[in-house]
Parts: sequence; C-alpha cells; structure tokens
Amino acid sequence: MRETPRAEPPQPRPPRAIAHTTGASCSGTPHRSDGRTPHTPRGARQPDPPGRPGTTPPVPGRPTLFSALVALAVVTWQVLVHGPLARLDERASLAVVDTVPRWLSELASDLGNMTVALPVLACAMAYAWLRGRRAAALYAGLAMAAVPLLVIPLKEWTARPGPLEPWAHGYYPSGHTATAVVAYFGAAFLVSNRLVPVAAVLTAVTGTGLVLRGFHWPLDVVASLCLGVLILGVSSSCTRRSSSRSPTGCSGPS
Repeated sequence: MRETPRAEPPQPRPPRAIAHTTGASCSGTPHRSDGRTPHTPRGARQPDPPGRPGTTPPVPGRPTLFSALVALAVVTWQVLVHGPLARLDERASLAVVDTVPRWLSELASDLGNMTVALPVLACAMAYAWLRGRRAAALYAGLAMAAVPLLVIPLKEWTARPGPLEPWAHGYYPSGHTATAVVAYFGAAFLVSNRLVPVAAVLTAVTGTGLVLRGFHWPLDVVASLCLGVLILGVSSSCTRRSSSRSPTGCSGPS
C-alpha cells in the first residue's frame, strides 16, 4: 500500500501585473505582457492650456463650406439675371409680408441691428480675453469687421430693389442677417458651444422678422446665412491654427 503524498501548502500568488511580466520589478507599475509600452500612456496626455476652456470653436467641414459657397453663388446669379428662383422668391415674399403685426416683426428684425448684436459679441470677446483665449477673441472681432466689407459691395453690385420699396436698391444680401449670424454664433463659440442653439434661434428670428416685415426678400436672408457660414469658417480655422502653434512661432494674433 502506497503512501499518499502530503499536500504542499498553497503558495502566495504574485500580483497580476508582475506575474504576467518577465523580469518586472516590484514597483507596482503595471506593464504589458509583451514588454511594449501602452499606446496612450497616462503620463503622455497633455492637459488643456491653463486659463482656457476645454473646447475650441467648431470648424465647419469642407463640404459645408463648399455647399455654402455654391449656394451663395447660385442665389446671387439668380438675383442678377432675375431667374425663376428669384421670381419664385418674390411671389413667396409678397404672400407673407405683414401676416403678423408689424411691431412684432420689427422687434424680431431689430435683433440684427449693430446696436443689439455688437454688444453681445463684445461681452463674449471680453470674457474670452479674460480666460486667455485672446486669438479667438481677436478673430471673432475680425469676422464681424468683415461683414460690412463683404455685404456692401454685394449690395452695390446686385442693386436689388426691396419688397415694399421697388424704387430703392441695395437689399441683397441682408446685412442684418449676416450681422446676427456672425455676432450670435461667434459669441456662442467664445463662451460655450452649449449656446449654439440659442444663437440659431436668435438668427432664425432675425431673418423671419426681416421677411415678414418686408425689409428683405427670403433669398436675401439665405445669401447672408451662407455668407455668415463662410466668415465663421475662416475665423474658426484661423483660431485653431493660431492655438495649435507655440507662442514663439505663431504668426497670428495671440
């Protein structure tokens, strides 16, 4: 009869990180089993620059900017030649003018006045400047300065008469709509992207009020929306390029 061998007492197991690593030290630092370093080690993650929020202005993609440019070109061409799209635009506009009380449509269209929109953008620029986002604040100001530089030549070139004032010219595109787009969306990008829906509502109310009051044709508003997207796209791209460079090698404002 054979003797039953006595069971050996259980041996303590090494820690999991050390047991899977040949020659690993007992420092407690985990290692990959194949000896390679992780692709994204925690120590290599760079925090956001001090004094800046974690987000940067969103840059419209190339398809969006290209679509806005094409739409602006097509609408401008139709207005210049008084094509079918422009004639349809005029019929639709005359059908909705004064369908709401004038005081209400005027109040909505006033959101695109410089005296209303510009202080909103100025406050957002001051906030961004104090938070250290000086490049973003300066490019937002340059975007607003570009609005009259682009809108006024287009008004002179197209010389479109107004819905209620056919003897007057210079209604295309809508300066109030372009001002609202750049001011309200620019302010939202500087403060918080969560305010983008608010900017969209303010811009939509402005354009709707302009059409219902008879201050502009619908295509005037559409063209300014496209123009505003292009301006904001260029401004946001410049801001991102400036923020990605080092302070010593940045050619843009800081």
